[in-house]
Amino acid sequence: MRILIDIGHPAHVHLLRETLKELKIHGHEIFVTVKDIPAAKKLLNNYGIDFLELGGKKDSLFGKGFSQLKYNWRVFNIVRKNDIDLGVGSSITLAHVSCLTRMKSIILDDDDDEVQPLFVKYAHPYCDTLLSPDSLKGKRKKKETIFYSGFHELAYLHPDKFKPEPAILDELSLSQKEPFFIMRFNVFKAHHDIEILGLSLEQKLKLIKILINYGKIFITTEREIEPELRQYQLKISPEKIHSLIYYATMLVGDSQTMTSEAAVLGTPAIRMNSFVGRISYLEEEEHKYRLTYGFKPDQFDQMMLKIEELLEMPNLKQEWQERRKKMLSDKIDVTAFMVWFVESYPESVNIMKENPDYQLRFK
Repeated sequence: MRILIDIGHPAHVHLLRETLKELKIHGHEIFVTVKDIPAAKKLLNNYGIDFLELGGKKDSLFGKGFSQLKYNWRVFNIVRKNDIDLGVGSSITLAHVSCLTRMKSIILDDDDDEVQPLFVKYAHPYCDTLLSPDSLKGKRKKKETIFYSGFHELAYLHPDKFKPEPAILDELSLSQKEPFFIMRFNVFKAHHDIEILGLSLEQKLKLIKILINYGKIFITTEREIEPELRQYQLKISPEKIHSLIYYATMLVGDSQTMTSEAAVLGTPAIRMNSFVGRISYLEEEEHKYRLTYGFKPDQFDQMMLKIEELLEMPNLKQEWQERRKKMLSDKIDVTAFMVWFVESYPESVNIMKENPDYQLRFK
């Protein structure tokens, strides 16, 4: 089979890299496209994944719309030239191009409809198959959605796929028992981030003032870091971040994806932004598995109290690893499931519709 994987965000590299690797081993021909996103391209290069570049991204809504037309045209030509059978990714482009060519599209989406109205309007109706975590059951307008028992982050952080590398601690002059914190800050420039608030600079500095009393601080951001925070900037190769998260005492910030990554790795994760209460997979990680805590922008004081409460908790990391075990016992190996789903497509759609429990063989 000839398969196209489209990357629109660095997180998509992590989401699909293990599936890509397995599909290649099984003899499928894989093509990868990516927008001009330095972090995504760096990850692809570091993992040894060849790719075709589609061009730059824009911040304005008008600019995003114009860029989308360019992406569609370029991917359309790639699909026609290489006779692609199946497109896989979290991509409006794949959905559109699958309407214009013989290529079928599988779109992976873990966000709620209400927080991403443009993606729901311009991607969901045009894709052949929509795959989503089962925490979104009852919250999708697209009735034919296939639900699976997992999270995007378990595609690459499931214990069968990920083993933490303790060498990252040596690289940062840390011991395995030394407390340290990762702070992750977003920029909220995506189409669904309009009017979304995260942590202010003043709040970030207040957090640092508290956390520095307990251990070292490492800050990672999507774009340029504020001068006041530069002394804490994390400088490691991006593919090493998950090992560092695994060993961290806590992750604090306003990011969705990295919060979920910490949660599935068994590291306490605290976030504050306007999306809190609106993202189903994070709500499940918080309220069912107690792996993370979310606070809205007007709840900064409550967030500070929760952080201090957790830091006074004996055996914090051990407790979170027990909670992680409970979560893993309920979930599947998402990569193993996706490899089967892609290789058996479209029969896999009918199997999952008739017998959703078929996925349990991928636990």
